[in-house]
Amino acid sequence: MIRVNLFKRLGIHTLFFSSKDKRLASSIKLIIGRKPLNLSLYRLALTPSGLGEETAKGFKISNERLEFLGDAILGSVIAEHLFKKFPYRDEGFLTETRSKLVNRETLNEIGIKIGLKNTLEQVVSTRQFIGNKSLFGDILEAFVGAVYLDRGYKFAQKLILQRILLHMNVEEMISTVTNYKSKIIEWAQKESKMVEYRVLRVNGNQRFKEFVVELNIDGEAMAQGKGGTKKKAEQEASKNACEVLGIPI
Repeated sequence: MIRVNLFKRLGIHTLFFSSKDKRLASSIKLIIGRKPLNLSLYRLALTPSGLGEETAKGFKISNERLEFLGDAILGSVIAEHLFKKFPYRDEGFLTETRSKLVNRETLNEIGIKIGLKNTLEQVVSTRQFIGNKSLFGDILEAFVGAVYLDRGYKFAQKLILQRILLHMNVEEMISTVTNYKSKIIEWAQKESKMVEYRVLRVNGNQRFKEFVVELNIDGEAMAQGKGGTKKKAEQEASKNACEVLGIPI
């Protein structure tokens, strides 16, 4: 095992690559800045569920597990970055901003920009499959998972901060924070519904308050929200109600 790992570190294993593997390894190097040590991890990351093959035991081989791992790594690195960048902003702001940075639409665009579309074509070749709208966002997350397993957390962190975050306009996203309350009111007007926000209780003391607000629609409790101010609690309750009602956020 030690000898195999040494071969990989020295790049000797690449001498045994097929021409197709060498092209794939070169494409991956353009994305992450280093040759892959374990090419099979990246090949798996580039295998959407639509291309996954089942084993004899019925286990589907696809990038879904790597996607799960990459999502956690990506969220962790972005969370730490925002925590340090905005030392005086509250938890609600940090959560909302991170959510905007790692949403499927944003990741999908970044995945295409950094070259995952061209790299995927090398794996797919002539095989036909149906990909979802967030195909390259899903692959990007799986790719981060592969990088983490192949090169470690520090390398994955550097890749996220220098290659992925580079394509995220943080300031612009902050300036367009969604007004969930407006969305609820707009929906209610179209549906002829009555909306009411009610403060259930105020926790804490005079210095540190936490408002708990309930959103009622036509007299029926729909969602609750918490916040350091009544306005923030109403926004959180509205956001939760949007998810319950299926209102696009």
